Amino acid sequence: MANLSWDDLQFFLAVVRDGQLSRAARSLGTSHVTVSRRIDRLEQALNTRLFERNPRGYEPTPAGQRLIEAAERMEEAAGLIPLDQRSAPGQPRPLRLAMPEGFSSLFSTHLLPDFIARFPLISPELIAMPQVLSLSRREADISITLDPVTSGPYRSERLADYTLHLYATREHLKSLPPINSPEDLRQMRFIGYIEEMIFAPGLDYLGEVHPSIRASVKSSSIFNQLSAVRNGLGIGILPWYVAAKYPELQIVLPDQVRLTRTYWLTCHRDMRVTQWVRAVIGFLSQRLAERGHLLSRPIGHPGPG
Repeated sequence: MANLSWDDLQFFLAVVRDGQLSRAARSLGTSHVTVSRRIDRLEQALNTRLFERNPRGYEPTPAGQRLIEAAERMEEAAGLIPLDQRSAPGQPRPLRLAMPEGFSSLFSTHLLPDFIARFPLISPELIAMPQVLSLSRREADISITLDPVTSGPYRSERLADYTLHLYATREHLKSLPPINSPEDLRQMRFIGYIEEMIFAPGLDYLGEVHPSIRASVKSSSIFNQLSAVRNGLGIGILPWYVAAKYPELQIVLPDQVRLTRTYWLTCHRDMRVTQWVRAVIGFLSQRLAERGHLLSRPIGHPGPG
């Protein structure tokens, strides 16, 4: 153990998190040869094999799994060492959160003030994602996703359900024939997502209303779709918590069309073992549970929302 180096443990954690030498090398800003050499040196110092090499990449052995927690405790402690002004004790540490546009707006309005008060030493970096972020590249520490991740070293847990409904302006509806069932919607102009840019299966919902409906005004942004609906350009499917604040919008077929989706919190299993990340996850779960009424339209809710 005399040759054990914290520097080598950083390489170890990078390989654990990225699963491949090349990816770990990119995240560390070095070459895969250097990463391989550091792992070899660490295994020699510990006199044990830390990874199984296979076609899928590097997977920790039981000895490697046991080392992860200790290495991450050292990583947390190292983060408190004032190597420069940016990492001085008490300096906020960044936490990158990726989330869909709609949820990002909800988070900034209803959760961010409490988040800052609860975690004064965490600097949140919010990514409103209209595209797929690479989980394997660790482009975010915590992701809010529309579908659970069921493979790889990631865990997803249910945060909250939300409802979506058909919306149009009252003026636009006056220009249309009566709408009494989804069958009446087939020839009407719809606003929705660009099909090939739908980044989660949960967003592909026009077919659930009627299999023949296709959007003719399309955007990858939910807020662009909202603007188009508010301007009377067509009918759109919008989250209730986004659309309910606009009194000019009316729900179409409120008793017949009600879509429910779920927000999931997805995080790499290695991030979950750190105390501060667990605290953030607990905070988000609790606050979303307390504010569930903001996300789903109550059955029989009166008024435009």
